Amino acid sequence: MVNLGLRQKFISILPKSTFGQTALLIAALLFINQLVSYLSVTHYFISPSYKQINKLISNQINTFFILDIESLSPAQIEKLTSTTGIRFHDEISAMHAGLGNAAYYDFMSKQITQQLGKDTEIRVKTGKNYMVWIKPPQDRDIWISIPLTGPNENSLSPLTMYFFVIGALSVTGGWLFVQRLNRPLQALQKGATQVEKGHFPAPLALVGSSEIIAVTEAFNKMSRGIKQLENDRVLMTAGISHDLRTPLTRIRLASEMLPDEQAWVKDGIEHDIEDLNAIINQFIDYAKQDQQETAVFANINELIHELVDSRTIISTHMIELKLAKVTATKLRTVGIKRVIENLIENALKYGSDTITISTAMVDKNRNILCCVRDFGKGIDQTQMEQMFTPFAQGDQARGTSGSGLGLAIVKRIIESHGGKIQFTNHPDGGLNASFLLPVSH
Repeated sequence: MVNLGLRQKFISILPKSTFGQTALLIAALLFINQLVSYLSVTHYFISPSYKQINKLISNQINTFFILDIESLSPAQIEKLTSTTGIRFHDEISAMHAGLGNAAYYDFMSKQITQQLGKDTEIRVKTGKNYMVWIKPPQDRDIWISIPLTGPNENSLSPLTMYFFVIGALSVTGGWLFVQRLNRPLQALQKGATQVEKGHFPAPLALVGSSEIIAVTEAFNKMSRGIKQLENDRVLMTAGISHDLRTPLTRIRLASEMLPDEQAWVKDGIEHDIEDLNAIINQFIDYAKQDQQETAVFANINELIHELVDSRTIISTHMIELKLAKVTATKLRTVGIKRVIENLIENALKYGSDTITISTAMVDKNRNILCCVRDFGKGIDQTQMEQMFTPFAQGDQARGTSGSGLGLAIVKRIIESHGGKIQFTNHPDGGLNASFLLPVSH
């Protein structure tokens, strides 16, 4: 169980995008390649070079003591120093010459000790003046300093530059490859989002790898099929509405011929005909989804004022407005008006005679929130989602009637704008019918 938990935790921190996974793979392969290269260079080039240097140093030390340093005249020592840069120091002069800044090198000390046969201490001062300090086993009272040409710490070594260039080229190549791979995938994602909202984009270009081309071609066929189904549904609904309205007209005409003493029958028939016409109109609205309307920049507060001002309000009804300053965004105004009108109608009919309409900017001003609240009994939580299902009667307790398409139409209009709608019971009583609309620039 512990191993499974660690494995799941490890998987959860891995990148989810194709680019992230490809970049991680390239980075891992590049790290392994550079590690192997570094070990190879160290083993076959650097290590032999150090061994040769250590051998030369040990040979020089042996040579000095074979020649007997103490027997050399000051002039000979001066000539040796000016020619080779090698100097001989006692402990005090060595400290003044920079011995204190030199670091002890264990692996060089061990190698030279092995070559000289006795304990030898090696210290190395790096930087601009690269210096090797040696305490020879032949005389433990002196230090020998041998200058060497070392790498400049202020510049990158060729090996480091090589690794840097290879890494940059690998990451750049991986980024270009993934961008080329992701471009058709992003087009597919945008196309699928458009289809979800009820829009049908033009056929996507067949580009990318053979697998991506096959998926794109299948998406284009699916989009054409769904569009054809939508067109067939609209045509069928229009045909049904036309065919139903003809006999309904005949029934209305027949009811006009009824005698006055049967006026109650005539009124009942006309009422039923009006209900049937309303249901037919809802079918047509559900099929069309207001997709023919062009979206324009509008302020939702202005639409709310227009609806409330033009609405014939019964004397017992009251609508309170709490409208905050909101940004204008692209809206299909007829569709949004239908949404707000439907929510107002439901709140007054099934909630309470007094309702509140409020707006606000939320999510760091990226979305507009509109809420229609009533002060009724609310709705059972288990029936919330069912209310948006076509032909479902969401709240039997409220006595809902009709075709059950009103809220389904509202939901589709909001989602076609890229928004969301939800119903929640207010803590203080009543129902909050709210929807979010993204701000378009």
